Amino acid sequence: MKKSSLIQIAPSILSGDFGSLALEAKKAEDAGADALHFDVMDGHFVPNLTLGPRALAAINKATKLFLDVHLMMYNPFDYIERFVEAGADRITFHLEATEDVEETLSFIRRCNIQAGLAFCPDTSMSLIPKYLDKCDLILIMTVNPGFGGQAFMPEMLEKVKFTRDVCEKLNIHKGGFVPGENYKGPILQPFDIEVDGGVDAATAPLCIEAGANVLVSGSYLYGSKNMSSAIEILRGVKK
Repeated sequence: MKKSSLIQIAPSILSGDFGSLALEAKKAEDAGADALHFDVMDGHFVPNLTLGPRALAAINKATKLFLDVHLMMYNPFDYIERFVEAGADRITFHLEATEDVEETLSFIRRCNIQAGLAFCPDTSMSLIPKYLDKCDLILIMTVNPGFGGQAFMPEMLEKVKFTRDVCEKLNIHKGGFVPGENYKGPILQPFDIEVDGGVDAATAPLCIEAGANVLVSGSYLYGSKNMSSAIEILRGVKK
């Protein structure tokens, strides 16, 4: 879980140049990113407005990167098909944004893409175990959602650690497969735990140590002079 080869880096295009989204996506791909994080904000669930399906479709034409779509909006179910058609490889929505959590997760998976569930800082971590076998990723917000460039909230590391500990206790792995005690199949990859907000050279090691294996970083990566080197630093490959 803590080996650098298993750490996935997803630059957040929210911190890129909105006038050159295709170029910013290609920049992340050329730098060795594993995915591109695409934030969608509705101005209601969070106090900001960002990008929609048409922007995602344009980015999808410009890159082969895995498109990690993060819906920070109410009624996410209503927009799933539009983002799937635009090229989303995973759609993550917020527990706090809908009463139909399990139905929404199930529908996303029926669209043949990955389903993720996000948790705001104030949401109790005791709610996480209920959904671990119903999704492909848990996203722990390490800032209050809505704007890039915020300071990392170190108290969220306990929520990350709790999630990883539950996964290990229940033997939950990537793909939602829960093997029995006598499992002898292929080596199983860890369940994906993503962190988003304030991730940089100083906070990435803390997130990885707590159990996160998917790191979203916006300001740090897009503000770096050399994104490739910055990605290696986040993975722990380079000091």
